[in-house]
Amino acid sequence: MAVRIICIKRDQGKYNNPYVAIDYLEWVNERINVKGITDRNAIHDWIKEERGEAYIINKKGEKIFLIPATCPDGNKYVKTVDDETISDDLLMLPDCV
Repeated sequence: MAVRIICIKRDQGKYNNPYVAIDYLEWVNERINVKGITDRNAIHDWIKEERGEAYIINKKGEKIFLIPATCPDGNKYVKTVDDETISDDLLMLPDCV
């Protein structure tokens, strides 16, 4: 099953890693038209351990898949780029309301 991430909810605190500021991600399964909300840790584990697939559609209309990652201090998160020096389209998604 693949889900499209449509928005993110961020904590407004200060973070060294902007991905850790994401509290949860809102998604839609476009194949069966079901929506849901999943917290950052759960979506990380679903992708890494259960081989789930989550993606975004960037401004060019390209499908970009999320990859799981872990901070040196153990915080789990997801991102769309291997190298954090490149802008990540996940962080450009609108905030969930």
